[in-house]
Amino acid sequence: MEVIVSSKQQQPLVFAYYVTGHGFGHATRVVEVARHLILEGHIVHVVTAAPDFVYTSVIQSPRLFLRKELLDCGAVQCDALTVDRIASLEKYSETAVIPRETILATEVKWLRSIKADLVVSDVVPVACRAAADAGIRSVCCTNFSWDFIYAEYVVDAGSQHRSIVLQIAEDYSHCEFLIRLPGYCPMPAFRDVVDVPLVVRGLHKSRAEVRKELGVEEDEKLVIFNFGGQPAGWKLQEVFLPPGWKCVVCGGSDKEDYPPNFIKLPKDAYTPDVIAASDCMLGKIGYGTFSEAMAYKLPFVFVRRDYFNEEPFLRNMLEHFHGGVEMIRRDLLTGCWQPYLERAISLKPCYDGGVNGGEVAARILQDTALGKNHASDKPCGARRLRDAIVLGYQLQRVNNRIIGIPDWYNLAENKLVGRSSEGSQILREVEDYEILHGDPQGLPDTMAFLKSLADLGARHDSKKDTDEVRENLAAAGLFNWEEEIFVARAPGRLDVMGGIADYSGSLVLQMPIREACHVAVQKNHPAKQKLWKHAQARHHADHEKLTPILEIVSLGSDLNNRGPTFDMDLSDFNDGEKPISYEAARKYFAKDPSQKWAAYVAGTILVLMTELGVCFENSISILVSSGVPEGKGVSSSAALEVENHVVGAPCGVMDQMTSACGEANKLLAMVCQPAEVLGVVDIPSHVRFWGIDSGLRHSVGGSDYGSVRIGTYMGRKIIKSTAAGLSKGNNKDDLDKDGIELLNNEASLDYLCNLPPHRYEGVYVDKLPETVSGEEFMKKYANHEDSVTTIDPKHIYAVKAPTRHPVYENFRVEAFKALLTATTSDGQLSALGELMYQCHYSYGSCGLGSDGTDRLVELVQEMQHSKASKSENGTLHGAKITGGGSGGTVCIIGKNFVGSNEQILEIQRRYHVATGFKPYVFEGSSPGAGEFGYLRIRRRNVTE
Repeated sequence: MEVIVSSKQQQPLVFAYYVTGHGFGHATRVVEVARHLILEGHIVHVVTAAPDFVYTSVIQSPRLFLRKELLDCGAVQCDALTVDRIASLEKYSETAVIPRETILATEVKWLRSIKADLVVSDVVPVACRAAADAGIRSVCCTNFSWDFIYAEYVVDAGSQHRSIVLQIAEDYSHCEFLIRLPGYCPMPAFRDVVDVPLVVRGLHKSRAEVRKELGVEEDEKLVIFNFGGQPAGWKLQEVFLPPGWKCVVCGGSDKEDYPPNFIKLPKDAYTPDVIAASDCMLGKIGYGTFSEAMAYKLPFVFVRRDYFNEEPFLRNMLEHFHGGVEMIRRDLLTGCWQPYLERAISLKPCYDGGVNGGEVAARILQDTALGKNHASDKPCGARRLRDAIVLGYQLQRVNNRIIGIPDWYNLAENKLVGRSSEGSQILREVEDYEILHGDPQGLPDTMAFLKSLADLGARHDSKKDTDEVRENLAAAGLFNWEEEIFVARAPGRLDVMGGIADYSGSLVLQMPIREACHVAVQKNHPAKQKLWKHAQARHHADHEKLTPILEIVSLGSDLNNRGPTFDMDLSDFNDGEKPISYEAARKYFAKDPSQKWAAYVAGTILVLMTELGVCFENSISILVSSGVPEGKGVSSSAALEVENHVVGAPCGVMDQMTSACGEANKLLAMVCQPAEVLGVVDIPSHVRFWGIDSGLRHSVGGSDYGSVRIGTYMGRKIIKSTAAGLSKGNNKDDLDKDGIELLNNEASLDYLCNLPPHRYEGVYVDKLPETVSGEEFMKKYANHEDSVTTIDPKHIYAVKAPTRHPVYENFRVEAFKALLTATTSDGQLSALGELMYQCHYSYGSCGLGSDGTDRLVELVQEMQHSKASKSENGTLHGAKITGGGSGGTVCIIGKNFVGSNEQILEIQRRYHVATGFKPYVFEGSSPGAGEFGYLRIRRRNVTE
């Protein structure tokens, strides 16, 4: 314990330091900043929910005051590795939204009572607003902010929670500037930023002292297990550790008995000393563990956590400095630790940056409290959060001004200018491979993929240990490069018309886009299959038995915080002599959310086993490389599924059917309920389609999409019930035979698309409620006859708008198809565009719109109706939201000539200016997987 004695005689400043209720990482860094403030003779009041020992074990001073208060809740966890996104938002509402006025009044009164000179927040939103109300300056000190974290949760929880994100960002906007810590996330609510080094707690004891106290010999290997909230019923076992290893356990239960090679640390143990005395760390990545592992050059074996949205930024920095080894969750729980620990101690972490961030931050806070201005001289003004989102995260802007977004955060920008000539510039022939079957068709992305395979093979031949990212290292060792490899390609799709009406039986029109996913597949006898070290360890006990194994590497995984590799025994898909059920497979892949993506690949193998009786006796290696952006509503997952089915079973839904059956520069016409391809529709030479990404991450798994679907099926049930009543009612005698037959048909209505708009308007529209509670509906109608969704009795569902949408959408799509095939006329494009506009606003009335997509459609309308456009006879004619709605991509129709491209670029520019996000533009088309076929390739000259 360190006794803090002031070295200064100046008048002490008073700091009110608010600490978020999310984990200990925030508290441990606040301790270090507060320690330096107290050393300077100042008074620090810490508002915290963390236990006292976190602070008092480091600081013992009368100038430290602890006030127990929980003013935000952080992320609510289902278990040690999983966040419950909806529960997190609901808990925040209970903690900070509902009692907001009381909190503000209390905090303002308290801040004035202690005569605070500066409010510091890490990173409690309401603290900044309370400081402003009390007339006190405030500063945030953090590596992430809650508007960034929660904005992604809103995608899953539904737009009813969006106000939480808006309020948090508004609270942060009262902060004067941000002290930003290394490993930071994008934090767009802060205009002004001051970067500091890592905030790291110092050491109290030497390595030798700590190991002696723990009873660990110098020649023994020591791992610190920093993993709070261990899974229920799971126990540490002696066999988890290799011979010659010991493990110290942080935050372990007092009720648990530990094996002899495990040592339980007291809850108030000073962990930085133990970290520095260890050979590696095993646990979850949080700022505290991350910063101290970096500072003390300790290799970190980590297990990925789902929906901890700050984790990828810390992980990338950890791996950049050669300090990280990722462990699969399954291997953590089954005790397959040895290969990871051995890999960790072979690393040489090389972080050489500053570790005195606590001292630097304290000096900045002191100077600010004394009146120094660290903020820029930008003019003040009311701030509002706009629906401008990068990779699903909200960005803030000031009225008439743009808040700067760090350049590094923007993904590589596509350039529309010149892209039309890209297709004619065929990449050089990849001479490393002999193409035994198929034709690359001169597709640039396919040639580039073959080139990447050649590079990976060359890297494997060189056997050099480079600084490449892990996914490239894994990919290089994935294949037996002297054997044949199969390559498939499937594009994403642009939903031109139809969208969410697909499940109501509507006709849909879809265009395969230029962007595509490539998969390379190789099968090998289990005796020749290369195994990753952890898979070797898993099979070591039964090495006599050769078990077929599936290994997958996904390139570009870091963009979406998923594990880059996946492996499984193919026998896991067997239930005795039969394949396991699809429900059992869903549970299997749900065990580790960071690897849940693999279900899109591995799941196709189960489909082939189940539907076609295929027996897999060989091991399979798969490399996935997707150029289809995720979360933009252009079916990145469908493209992946189709590639793995390219010589197997048909998929049977809109997205997969387009990827599989689509043809370049044509619209695929189909109905999805029941699944049937009706053929292709030529896109007239004077017509062109584009897609522009709104930046708002699209998810058909979100509650809004599910609620609309439920409302649609409720409406169908009400219509069927109404028709049955009319056919048997008092007015039955007034109906002729045809009228009764019509009502009988509508009483057994299978799909809403089969109900003509005139029947909907003339008979049923007045019978449909605007909204209904789940409980009220089930009392009257029992169920909604949809096996995909479940009614929540407490939820209020919109009914009329979701029911109306597919009825009219099917009519719009049929009209759209007829217009495309009609004789070219001046009104043709205008009519096509009008149908798209109607579809867009119908999405909005269902609750599936978004500010971002609405803004893009408005920009198209402004361009269409501008004086310049009218004088040139117009170029753009319509636009609509696509796919499942609630963000994603907008489809635009216009004339196929250079003026339209210029207008698309202008829309891209205006959206960028208005939101700070430069949208991706989808332009062009490419063949579906069926038209492309597959390639069978072999390397020509393999280095022995």
